[in-house]
Amino acid sequence: MAVAIPDPRCELDHVDAWTLLIATILSAQSTDRTVNSVTPLLFQKWPTPEALAAAPREEVEGVVHRTGFFRNKAKAIQGTSLAIHTQHGGEVPREMATLVMLPGVARKTANVVLGVAYGIAAGIVVDTHVGRVSRRLGLSTADGADKVEAELCLKFPREQWITIGHRLLLLGRYVCLAKGPRCADCPLFELCPSREGDSLGTWQDRAAHTQRLIEGGGEGGGPAAP
Repeated sequence: MAVAIPDPRCELDHVDAWTLLIATILSAQSTDRTVNSVTPLLFQKWPTPEALAAAPREEVEGVVHRTGFFRNKAKAIQGTSLAIHTQHGGEVPREMATLVMLPGVARKTANVVLGVAYGIAAGIVVDTHVGRVSRRLGLSTADGADKVEAELCLKFPREQWITIGHRLLLLGRYVCLAKGPRCADCPLFELCPSREGDSLGTWQDRAAHTQRLIEGGGEGGGPAAP
């Protein structure tokens, strides 16, 4: 999978730990593309935790409306920003136990921030994509995100926790889809117990195609070479 996804980056636009934290909270039940279309205005209007915390709630709701569940999300990002400003000196905490005490922050969000912003491998990011891919590959039999994370952490060394989470996420987002998975194009076809149909080309062909898909945001051209 490292050949197919050599640079497993987070697709949420951000400039620091705080903007990443807010973007990740907004990404729940939404897409990164939608969040990325909303956050430029959000951070232009309120560029610091203090400013966002003090903003009129109705204005914040209006800006984040397109991400869905906008009332709950506006409340969460303002509550988290307030806590960061008043309790943490304007800095996003670097400890899992402290992060998950913030409004709207669970382990997935905390793992994204710790891994991407700080390079701290406190766990493995598990969202719906990672959970689905992990079960299809036979890496986990669990349903809950925390249980999937625990099983994955036992299977991979800590130094791979940050990258493996994002690789599984990107594979699920672009290849191992919830409906109509692109098994024929998957670089892990031969290893997957849930595969369907026949593969196209060699695993190297499929790895290159997967890389193009991800780099093109889902528009990576035709299928892998036969």
